[in-house]
Amino acid sequence: MQIVIRADASFDIGSGHIMRCLVLADALKRKGHQVSFACQPLPGDLISYIKKRGHQVTELNGARESQRAENIPEGYQSWLQRSQLDDVTDFLARVSHADVVVTDHYAIAEEWQSVAREALGCKVIAIDDLVRSHNAEIIIDQTLGRKASEYKNAAVVLAGSEFALLASMFAKKREMVLDGHQLQSPINVLVSMGGVDVPNATLQILNVLIDQEDIFITVLLSSRAPHYQEVVQWTAQYDNVVHHDFTENIADLMQLNDIAIGAPGTTSWERACLGLPSVVIPLADNQKTNCEKLVHQGAVEAVQLNAIQTELLPAFNKIKQNWLKYRDANLAICDGLGTNRVVESIERIFCSEDDHSIELRRANENDIPIVYQWQCHPETRKYALNPERPSWDEHEKWMRKKLTCIQNYFYIITFSKNQKPVGALRLDRISTTNYLISIFIDPDHYGKGIAQMSLARIDAIHKNITIHATVLKNNLASQQLFLKAGYDRCSEETFIRKNGVK
Repeated sequence: MQIVIRADASFDIGSGHIMRCLVLADALKRKGHQVSFACQPLPGDLISYIKKRGHQVTELNGARESQRAENIPEGYQSWLQRSQLDDVTDFLARVSHADVVVTDHYAIAEEWQSVAREALGCKVIAIDDLVRSHNAEIIIDQTLGRKASEYKNAAVVLAGSEFALLASMFAKKREMVLDGHQLQSPINVLVSMGGVDVPNATLQILNVLIDQEDIFITVLLSSRAPHYQEVVQWTAQYDNVVHHDFTENIADLMQLNDIAIGAPGTTSWERACLGLPSVVIPLADNQKTNCEKLVHQGAVEAVQLNAIQTELLPAFNKIKQNWLKYRDANLAICDGLGTNRVVESIERIFCSEDDHSIELRRANENDIPIVYQWQCHPETRKYALNPERPSWDEHEKWMRKKLTCIQNYFYIITFSKNQKPVGALRLDRISTTNYLISIFIDPDHYGKGIAQMSLARIDAIHKNITIHATVLKNNLASQQLFLKAGYDRCSEETFIRKNGVK
């Protein structure tokens, strides 16, 4: 597919929209799609960086001075410095073909998308955090706790932090983090207040932390930031402070640190994926919802920008004293596989979906009864490794434990068309990057290829782990299932799918 992404960065907008779109663009490009960007040239834009990452950029016209003076609405709409209609007209003058247009912009919504769709005959994907109205086939909202039902009249909504657009390196690093470690001295602290940090929260934070004993501070602040030189000069005075203006591998840097101090924007999911406890300081209105939800989840301590001097140190010390609790709360939020899930959904919906297509969703407490029903069916027990039928109490206790384990995956298989549950699939962690798979299908839906499609979905999402399967030798259908899915036979009853699957 030919995909065009409409997004901007600037000192006012920040860099988060472009950075998450770059993650999506890289992933779609690896799958063979043609991806390009359409951006306005603005002070603090990332057009050169997008090109450096290997993507074409169509540069739109900047808003004319006459447009800027003509009653442009305040708030997010001012980010375009012109109306949605003016912007999409400019876009269509430069983009003559697209199969899919992706919009990630707080000033672009239904009006813009409707005009583009009619002119290009394209599909539309909207990336949003604000629960606005869109004319789109797919909406992606990675806000923690977001429900698809919050968006009205949308075809498909990929909602919640399980769809967070993170680079593939995060899922790989997470596997090492899951093995755990204790907080040790000195405490490594990462201070990263975004790519711009207009209010210079960074320097306020550093002035509070510098007198603390047994800490080593890493500051990440881009040369695009207006207070860059001031921060660089400050950090040069201290042996226990180091400054980076850029890193190609933020996952490595985060893994080396024990506590982070940052804004509750898109990097919240990166920190959560790696179990990095944080003090968060909102710098923009659109970060307030994330902040509240992260606090409610027990993953962060929040400090307001105007209270750094008085509230930062108590929040920092609270995290130090309860570090493991905050670590586990973060790990439960995001697993780093959101980009894989989004790309799999895009390809399934736009390229291959039919009436028998299936999805994998995370299991929850409401699924306990139906999973018990499937578990107790004679056909399921016939080939189970443990043929004994569990009691209800045993099953409920077992499943609740599985659902709360941050190291394992428990999926419910559903039909895409009506979300009807038709089976269950688990990945139980054996060791670093090694998981044991278990799958069973509702006997009423045998013979429909559901298990085969489910294994293909797992290949698309869980690419970087090794999956083991144990199948009784007399269960010939399941043995053929795994062989057909590309698993190698290790013994009479064991199979393996190595990591790095395409």
